[in-house]
Amino acid sequence: MPPPVIAIHVTDRDGNRATVSGNVGLSMMEVLRDSGDFGVAAICGGLCSCATCHVYVDDTWLPKLKNRHNDEQEILVALSSFKPKNSRLSCQIPVTAELDGIALAVAPED
Repeated sequence: MPPPVIAIHVTDRDGNRATVSGNVGLSMMEVLRDSGDFGVAAICGGLCSCATCHVYVDDTWLPKLKNRHNDEQEILVALSSFKPKNSRLSCQIPVTAELDGIALAVAPED
């Protein structure tokens, strides 16, 4: 049986909106990188070391996410595009059924 699929609402850097499907068990970074030209380079491949998968998570979805861990926090605060409340590395957000319908925006390149 294939893994469940959720809807992810993405706003790219130009303000264009799209809805993509993501398999539960992947990371948001993998879905964004593989789903189209959202500008998510994911240079480190999800190792939480490059910040090329930086996104802003919509306020309504923040309570459903785990808190940032120290490595993620250190990388994010060094970015000029850092938003204390909404910034996340998409490689650190697992796709779960609970996040069906999540809205996020790809952060500007830093």
